[in-house]
Parts: sequence; structure tokens; C-alpha cells
Amino acid sequence: MKIIAIANQKGGVGKTTTSISLSAGLALLGQRVLMVDLDPQANATSGLGAEPSSEGSIYGPLLGSEPVADKIISTRIKRLSIIPADMDLAGVEIELARRDDHLTRLRTVLQDLKKKGLFDFIILDTPPSLGVLMTSALASADEVLIPLQCEWFGLEGLAKIVHVIEQIKESGAAPELSLSGIIMTMYDGRTNLSKQVVEEVEKYFKEQIYERVIPRTIKIGEAPSFGRTIFEHDPSGTGARAYMAVAQEFLERHGKSY
Repeated sequence: MKIIAIANQKGGVGKTTTSISLSAGLALLGQRVLMVDLDPQANATSGLGAEPSSEGSIYGPLLGSEPVADKIISTRIKRLSIIPADMDLAGVEIELARRDDHLTRLRTVLQDLKKKGLFDFIILDTPPSLGVLMTSALASADEVLIPLQCEWFGLEGLAKIVHVIEQIKESGAAPELSLSGIIMTMYDGRTNLSKQVVEEVEKYFKEQIYERVIPRTIKIGEAPSFGRTIFEHDPSGTGARAYMAVAQEFLERHGKSY
């Protein structure tokens, strides 16, 4: 089982949409997937049509008061489960920060699931910030996948998140952590800017950048408001095709067939 953190400290880059779409795409391709919503805004939770719940969030397990397995709920998509989020998670950052093991606490919690072998992949949807929940997610992950919008400001954000990954590795909390992929989002093929940003990322991250880019489409933006994945909202559209191609490339990179 692999733990994948979907991370970018900048908001509005398609991070949660990528978390939902990759998780759903992998499940549709036969993988057993658990998505953990670590963002107090609970957008990944509502985007999958689940209800935000303080009783169902990872709040209790992080503080050692409840078993994490009790927080897993099934979704309407076969093989896809979720641990939902809630605004109460905003408070856990303060409580975790007081603990000596705040960086490794989430890793310890998720190791219990790893031992049980219930899932092929755990996808962590992280908050758009560099707070305790984000750094805890990075320290608990095997790999980091960065959604990056096709704008110049996105390149600045990429440099920052790569720096944080290196800091987490050097701290000893996750020495094996790797940047396994960069998914270019909000791509507009009609503009030179999108093409130039992709070319710039390819210069420095040729091995990490995914071949398939995610286009800027209305349907991708609409889907979460209906509590549906792009595969349900517009199954034959360009957004669904793009995210399914990303899920397939993800499995190829992990040596799995589909």
C-alpha cells in the first residue's frame, strides 16, 4: 500500500479536484482506494457527495482517542472509501502543535491501516497552507503529487513546496519521501502561456511531470457543486478523459496493470 499526498500550499490550483478525480479514477480502474480529507474546509468530502462530520473525521485518531478504522465510510463508487473532514480539524492543528510527535502522528495513525492491507492506495487531500496538517501529511506519505496550474505564479509555488519536501526529508520524519509527480492543471491550449509554463516545468522536472495535462473546462469546475466526480458529471467529456489518462499513467508509474 502506498500513501500519496496531493499537495500545494497555493489555493485554486485544482488540488482537491485532482484528489477526488485521481481517487475515483483509480477505483474505476480496479484499485482499492481510501481518500483522507485533511482540509478543514471539507471540499473533498462534499465533492464526493459525503457529509462533513466531526464524528467521522480523523480528528479523534490524530489525538489518540479513537481508532482510525472506525472513521472510514464507503462512497457510492465501488472500491472508493473516504475519511471525511470537518471544520473541527482546524482546531487539531493547535492541539497537534503542542505534541512532540506532531510531525509523525499522522504517519503512526495511517500505519495501522497499512498493516491491515485494506487498500492499494491512500490519497491525502491536504489544506492549501503550510500548517501542521500539511506538514504532517507530507511526513506520513511515501510520495507527493503536486497539481500545478499553468500560470507563472504556479512556478513560484512549486519551488516552495519542493523546498518543504526537502525540509521534511532532512528532519528525519520521512527520509524516503519523494516527489513522484507533477500534474499540470487548468491548461488552455489556445494560449502561449500554458505551453510556456509546461515547457518550463519539463526543463527541471522531466521525470516527474505527467504526460497528460488537465484542461480548463467548465464541467470540471461544476462537478463538485453537484457532489459528483467528473466521471459521473461528464463521463465522455475532455475533463473525464484527461483525469482517466492521469490515473492510468499513475498506475503505470507504480508498475500496476489496469
